[in-house]
Amino acid sequence: MDRRSLIKQTGVAGVLAAGVAPAVHAQAAVRWRCASSFPKSLDTIFGSAEVMSRTVKALSGGKFEVSVHPAGELMPAFGVVDALEKDTIEMAQTAAYYFTGKDPIFAFSCAVPFGLTANQMAGWKDHGNGRKLLDAFFAKYNFRTASAGNTTTQMGGWYRREIKTVADLKGLKMRLGGGLFGEAMAKLGVVAQNMPAGDVYQALEKGTLDASEFVGPYDDLKLGFNKVAPYYYYPGWWEGGADLEFFINNKAFNKLSPENKAILDAACKVAAQDMQAKYMALNPVALKKLVADKTKLTIFPKAVMDAGFKASMEVFAEHDAKSPEFKKIHQDMRAFQRDQILWNRCSELPFNQYMTSIKI
Repeated sequence: MDRRSLIKQTGVAGVLAAGVAPAVHAQAAVRWRCASSFPKSLDTIFGSAEVMSRTVKALSGGKFEVSVHPAGELMPAFGVVDALEKDTIEMAQTAAYYFTGKDPIFAFSCAVPFGLTANQMAGWKDHGNGRKLLDAFFAKYNFRTASAGNTTTQMGGWYRREIKTVADLKGLKMRLGGGLFGEAMAKLGVVAQNMPAGDVYQALEKGTLDASEFVGPYDDLKLGFNKVAPYYYYPGWWEGGADLEFFINNKAFNKLSPENKAILDAACKVAAQDMQAKYMALNPVALKKLVADKTKLTIFPKAVMDAGFKASMEVFAEHDAKSPEFKKIHQDMRAFQRDQILWNRCSELPFNQYMTSIKI
């Protein structure tokens, strides 16, 4: 069996395990650019793109390189989809729900209110219908997707004042990451603001924002939100597991050799696993520090969660009625989720409930 056939059948991981080096040295050098929607200071998220880049270079023996550029260096944070559509760049790292202004379907590729957890999202995309359905939709924007890593369940954000009832949300000016969550919160009276993470601290400090959600303890601590908004709520019901992604220009991808396609796929998987593992390791340490610094850590009242669920289901129903494509993807995701909830009742849920009830 020749190297090309072996790589096609087993992938890069299998080739390396077999001790057979890919035949990349005979190929012409490939140089790509990846524009991120995130600043370099977010070493968890932006770091995923750097891990991908290093892995591509290592696996290809330097014949395939992807240079990574933080938000603002090549283009604005939210300009990456337009750039991919116009073939300006080969690759981007972003959160799909930033682009729901183009089409609400984008949200399903990252996170939707009361949606999938990190592990469930991986199952739906890679072994359910998720990625197949979403990539068919994204083809009209000239890109395909690969996971860049999942944040896992996010926090409910930072607030300058307490949220005791649903009425406390009315008129609240809140930075929201994007997606269908903003529509649900609007039904509860929240005034949604979409801005890059780097602008949030100053807006909270000046009072032009009343609240902001971002990711979780590690990133939030780095951004200093606890200094300007003392109330930290959980859980982030709008992001049960936010999947960050690599958007890959279809024309550029189709020009790659089979070996380089396998290398890119393997590198994206390495980066995705690394990001999620980092969050699992770093968030508990950061949360303890935040609490030690007098952060007021509070669970959302059930009435607020219930109101959020009701508003979210109304948003989904409205989009289902307007778009058969939205409805098809939504219903497929919910069918997958129902099976996951059933399985969770017998697996992680009772195990975690027991572990949180004892001292170890």
